[in-house]
Amino acid sequence: MSDQIKHECGIAFIRLLKPLSYYQKKYGTALYGLNKLYLLMEKQHNRGQDGAGIATIKLDMKPGSRYISRYRSMAQNAVADIFGYVQNKFVNIQQDTPELMADAEWLKQNVSFIGEVLMGHLRYGTHGKNSIENCHPFLRQNNWMTRNLVIAGNFNMTNVDELLEQLYELGQHPKEKADTVTVLEKIGHFLDDENQELFDTYKKEGLSNVEITHKISENLDVEKILRRSAKNWDGGYTICGIVGNGDAFVMRDPAGIRPAFYYADEEIVVAASERPAIQTAFNIPRELIKEIEPGNALIVKKNGKVTEENYREPSEKKACSFERIYFSRGSDADIYQERKQLGRLILPQVLKAVDYDLKNTVFSFIPNTAEVSFYGIIDGLNEHVRKIQKEALLNPEQTLTPEAIEEVLDLKPRIEKLAIKDVKLRTFITQDADRSEMVAHVYDTTYGIINNHQDTLVAIDDSIVRGTTLKQSIIKIIDRLKAKKIIIVSSAPQIRYPDCYGIDMSKMGEFVAFDAAIRLLKERGLEHIIEEVYQQCKASLDLPKEEIVNHVKAIYKPFEAQEISDKIAEIITPEGINAEVQVIYQTLENLHAACPAHLGDWYFSGDYPTPGGNKVVNKAFVNWKEGNNQRAY
Repeated sequence: MSDQIKHECGIAFIRLLKPLSYYQKKYGTALYGLNKLYLLMEKQHNRGQDGAGIATIKLDMKPGSRYISRYRSMAQNAVADIFGYVQNKFVNIQQDTPELMADAEWLKQNVSFIGEVLMGHLRYGTHGKNSIENCHPFLRQNNWMTRNLVIAGNFNMTNVDELLEQLYELGQHPKEKADTVTVLEKIGHFLDDENQELFDTYKKEGLSNVEITHKISENLDVEKILRRSAKNWDGGYTICGIVGNGDAFVMRDPAGIRPAFYYADEEIVVAASERPAIQTAFNIPRELIKEIEPGNALIVKKNGKVTEENYREPSEKKACSFERIYFSRGSDADIYQERKQLGRLILPQVLKAVDYDLKNTVFSFIPNTAEVSFYGIIDGLNEHVRKIQKEALLNPEQTLTPEAIEEVLDLKPRIEKLAIKDVKLRTFITQDADRSEMVAHVYDTTYGIINNHQDTLVAIDDSIVRGTTLKQSIIKIIDRLKAKKIIIVSSAPQIRYPDCYGIDMSKMGEFVAFDAAIRLLKERGLEHIIEEVYQQCKASLDLPKEEIVNHVKAIYKPFEAQEISDKIAEIITPEGINAEVQVIYQTLENLHAACPAHLGDWYFSGDYPTPGGNKVVNKAFVNWKEGNNQRAY
């Protein structure tokens, strides 16, 4: 993707179901869980590079012994920094008493992070909120083991104000207005409630406090705690949590917006945001890895019992399509094929735009994640060429000479790598003019491929969000090749609306499609629509979120999609460009055909899967109209 957008976040969870000595004997190390957690996190580094954190819990430790460990980092390579910190704890042991490295019980009793329950998190910071205090996991501490709680997640809640008000009504006073704090405290509150209810029950039965402690640990109803906690949550989320006694859960929102996968056998339970991470880290066949269903929670009790429980009624599944287009690693078999299909499905629009002239058209892609969609275009081109060749050779009305046959067989698409991203280039100069000059050189190009003023260059990108990188860098660079025409192809539809479920796309004014629609309204004397939408959006903010509709759709209603695409082409074309520039976007219908199990398309269609989404989009429009440069949730 040429425009960098951020996504928060990725989770990794491991529960070792056997004693640590089992892994020492079978795999040669008591650090088996830590090693696998490291792999799970590294294989998901695409999901967060602003920070990371881990937490571990040791089971059945004696009172007075430390059993919870946590470490977070904002280093440039946070995952490596975290596990370097953990590894340093073993340096002296390896040097002075190496035999103890084989003593799993001694390590558990004497070295932090050696535990049976492990959690990892990768974070992308949004809107400037990037400090060590914002890094997961979050920890809620208590002297009662079963009241301790650690959570980490990939989530955004749209109704933080409402959730905070509920916490106030419960008598709490959260230290920060953030969805991470509200989620932690909401679950923590009902965890406390569950503890108290069980304590009161067992106290009436005449049990001692020590006996009660063990009974609470055995009988905590995790599903009940989650059901009560999440009753009013509005957002997209996958949240992983561990109670101090070792009970653990991974919960997914009712619309399945955020992804979550797991695997369980007699040795381990593992969960992650992406399936290939589990496949690679544990060498597990794809078909054995399950998806946590929307509204369900994977629950692992301290005794090792593993269940998937429904804690909230699922709604219509609207799994995020951006996961398929861009965020998730393309090594997932389904995602790889879906991205190829996105390229294949948009090819008819492209062929029409070049008037089916393959001889004078060069096909390429904008690195690096658009490469798989480009392979889909190649597949489609090869099918198109084969069809032309077959029709020519089988045409009974035409007698082909050897030369004509040779010409037909020589027909093939011109496929080249023309855009090259210099990942080492950094825009470290602070002055705006110098920064713009540096940005223009983040990409380079391959010279000597294009026939001057004769060829059309087609370049596919994953999506076009702001269009700034295209304007400031890519188009300027490839225009040096002297193509007659440059066609930028987006494998995703036009991004028209903000996301509020985990992607850093929350401000209306940042979308080039929105900018194009506003310009068209003004050019055609329809500015009254802008004012009408503003008044409707502002009035809607006083309504309960369940009664709000997306009024911003009216901004786009007067125009065909191609009209907006043409205006976008004007916007992203820098001054002094010699080639004609055209923009082609994927259709919604094709997106759904390529990704049939991931129909979450609110950023394209404006059809939000939760009531809070409509409130967010209206608030985002009000912020834009009033010049408030802030997030809408």
